[in-house]
Amino acid sequence: MAHRFIVEADGGSRGNPGPAGYGAVVLDAATGEALAEAAEYIGTATNNVAEYRGLIAGLEAARAIDPDAEIAVRMDSKLVVEQMSGRWKIKHPDMRPLAARAQTVFPPEQVTYEWIPRERNKHADRLANEAMDAGKRGERWEPGAAVPEPAAGAGAVSGQPKAAPVGWAAPADLGAPTTFVLLRHGETALTPQKRFSGSGGSDPELSPAGRRQADAVAAALAARGTVQAVVTSPLRRCRETAATVAARLGLEVRVEGGLRETDFGAWEGLTFAEVRERHPADLDAWLASTKAAPTGGGESFAAVARRVSQTRDRLLEQYAGRTVLLVSHVTPVKTLVRLALGAPPESLFRMELSAASLSAVAYYADGNASVRLLNDTGHLR
Repeated sequence: MAHRFIVEADGGSRGNPGPAGYGAVVLDAATGEALAEAAEYIGTATNNVAEYRGLIAGLEAARAIDPDAEIAVRMDSKLVVEQMSGRWKIKHPDMRPLAARAQTVFPPEQVTYEWIPRERNKHADRLANEAMDAGKRGERWEPGAAVPEPAAGAGAVSGQPKAAPVGWAAPADLGAPTTFVLLRHGETALTPQKRFSGSGGSDPELSPAGRRQADAVAAALAARGTVQAVVTSPLRRCRETAATVAARLGLEVRVEGGLRETDFGAWEGLTFAEVRERHPADLDAWLASTKAAPTGGGESFAAVARRVSQTRDRLLEQYAGRTVLLVSHVTPVKTLVRLALGAPPESLFRMELSAASLSAVAYYADGNASVRLLNDTGHLR
């Protein structure tokens, strides 16, 4: 008679994407005895990737015990359960290879999937948090390893790690955060006309109004006195804005290509109404999905998000614990804010970002991010 195992798996990301880990436990279905545990810190990843990695680890742990066993997978990730059950399509390119790998561990007929509430998945959740905590300490998770006790009065149950607090609730012992002060460039001649102006267009200079805005934001940042470095998009309007601010602060300017604006393809220089008239189907697709690109080989918002997140990670490593002014554009700034909030891609269409506005995001050592400011234009009044 074949064994029957229960695999409970979980994964988490402190930042989404951020420092991530997974946990999984194999239980005897008859007795509830824990037969095997697995957990690992996997570096920077999303929640969904960590969930899939936990599933794979749990299945592989079960297979090591008995490759002929019947497996009941229980997870609190509705996405993974529905996708692995075949009821939801797997659209994201990062998920497909992970799902394919999970499907090969056991023959499909030996595995069933069930969604369970988070409170019923505490064992796997604890393992995932232990793995992330170990990764934060620069250690590897080991079965049965002791979990550091919380300080007296911390309110945690002894031996039970707490998930990292978010935003203002973050503890004071994480050290100085890395803060990105996000400055959208000053106006160009195209800005008040609300024309698409990306990295594939005419690369316009600042208008007289834009130069006045750059002077105003430079004065405001000099008064605050917190910026320690200036990094800018390579496009002219950003370089001119950055140069004005850096001269006032006595800092050098570094150019970072990953901060450039979206390439809007054939839409460059057009108004929204003109694009609607000339490319209605492409515009509808673009508004419906961040994976759709503008007409003529433009850049999708999904592609911009990948580029911006990679740039963010590089800059966080290079400027750890410092306050850095990033001079960029509408889409990269909104994307950094969206990623910090863990908001869905469509939230890009629900943010206002004025020319020469300031936003700010603080990044902590545990992977959490806190949006401190959005679209501040007080210095322009």
